[in-house]
Amino acid sequence: MPIVRQPVLKRPDEGRTLGVVGDVYRFLATGEETNGKYALFEALVPPGGGPPPHIHSREEESFYILEGELTLYLGEQRIAARAGTFANVPVGTLHRFCNESDKPVRLLITVTPAGLEKMFFEIAQPVEPGATSAPPPTAEMLAQLPAIAAKYGVEIKVPAH
Repeated sequence: MPIVRQPVLKRPDEGRTLGVVGDVYRFLATGEETNGKYALFEALVPPGGGPPPHIHSREEESFYILEGELTLYLGEQRIAARAGTFANVPVGTLHRFCNESDKPVRLLITVTPAGLEKMFFEIAQPVEPGATSAPPPTAEMLAQLPAIAAKYGVEIKVPAH
């Protein structure tokens, strides 16, 4: 028997908002709200922001750039992605994104199936709804990131020093 759910509505000042490695993520739909089918969040990435290179073993991830220009690294490709650009990253693909511009970038990120949002809930710092900036990650947080990510099937590729 299917699960009956209610429609989900998040106004611009609503949705759990977190600081993730210096970026701001506002969760628009979680697995609890979509019966595990997908999760959707808005990301605000400051200049120099973005996650380290990583590989997902469970979900596809997609990006839709709303404002600004973001550099996407998909495997060996480097792509300048400006507003209106969409990218879907299959499971098992090494990827990352970085704001190499001098202006913030706003994008939508979808993961399918849902579940990865729980990793962010575990590692992130709460910020106020409507926040446009997040505190930088602490050294302790960065040290914990690979082990926490691994619990969710994500391999962080820490650059060699």
